[in-house]
Amino acid sequence: MWLRLALFILFGGMVAVFVSLVVLDRSDYITGKGWFIQQPVPFSHEHHAGALKIDCRYCHDSVEVSSVAGLPPTYTCMSCHSQIWTGADMLAPVRQSLAQDKPLRWNRVSELPDYVYFHHDVHVNAGVGCETCHGQVDTMPLMSRAETFTMSWCLDCHQDPAPRLRPRDAVVEMGWTTKQDRRELGERLIEENHIETQNLTDCYICHR
Repeated sequence: MWLRLALFILFGGMVAVFVSLVVLDRSDYITGKGWFIQQPVPFSHEHHAGALKIDCRYCHDSVEVSSVAGLPPTYTCMSCHSQIWTGADMLAPVRQSLAQDKPLRWNRVSELPDYVYFHHDVHVNAGVGCETCHGQVDTMPLMSRAETFTMSWCLDCHQDPAPRLRPRDAVVEMGWTTKQDRRELGERLIEENHIETQNLTDCYICHR
C-alpha cells in the first residue's frame, strides 16, 4: 500500500509540475502580453495615433517595403516638436538626441526570436491590419504587447487567413469594421491580390 501511495504521489507530482510549466509558458509573464516596456521617452500612441490621427506610416515609414516596420529617427519627432512642446521636460531626451546627433534607443515591444522570419511588407500588402498583431494602439497611453506571438497564435491565422484580411487602404485604420462578410471579403481579396495561401503552414515559411 505504501509503495502504491508513493508511486501515486510521485506520478501526481510529475503531472502537476508538467501542467504548471505549460501554464507558466503560456502566461503573460513569459509571453510579455500586456506588459509595458520602459522607453527613453513615454510616447503615447493614444495621443498621436488616436487624438491627432497621425498615420502609422508617418513614423513607421518602411512597413510597406521592408521586413521591419522601422522606428522614427529623431528628426521625425522634431518635425513637430521643434514647433510645439519645445520646452517639455519629457522631451529632453529627444532634444538631446538631435543636438548630439545620436539616435534614441527605443526598446522593442513586439520582439520575435531570432529563429523566426517575419516580413512586415508581405503581411501589410496582403491586407493584414496593424491592429491584428499590435492591438488598437490608438487607445494605448503607453505601448504594450497586445498578443502572445506564440507559434500557435501565428498558425491560427496562417491556417485560415481569409477572415482576417482587409482592403489595403484600411490596413492602418484602427477599429476597422465592414458590413461585408469577412470570409467572403477575404477570399475575394486573396484572389484579387494574388495571395499565395497554399503553403502558409509549411515550416520554411517562418523558419529559415
